[in-house]
Amino acid sequence: MFKFRMLLWVLSKLMKKAAKKNPKFREQLAGQDMAFQLQTDDGKAVRQFVVKDETISSKGKAHSNPAFTISFKDAHTGLKVLTSKDRNAFMRGIQEKDIKISGDLSKVMWFQGISKYLKP
Repeated sequence: MFKFRMLLWVLSKLMKKAAKKNPKFREQLAGQDMAFQLQTDDGKAVRQFVVKDETISSKGKAHSNPAFTISFKDAHTGLKVLTSKDRNAFMRGIQEKDIKISGDLSKVMWFQGISKYLKP
């Protein structure tokens, strides 16, 4: 559980850094005004991300009205999928019902698109 929570925190730091230093990433944030969250199914590990004014903020708690939520079966699954070098790991997780998505699917696709900018 700790490693998954740490990964979500690091993801927030990478997003904040990219928003400040990467013009292409900032372009992807333009016009977005929403919150989304990543979590475990049981809600014990959750992090919200708020996109507004081409910036990103994050808190280690659930958002009251996220545009979308990506829920992983458990912390181990979340860690495995989010750190996988296999581009199909996410889709396989959905097919195997290890990942559940709720909310606006177009925003989920947007999130997948920005992930290419999030390198340590």
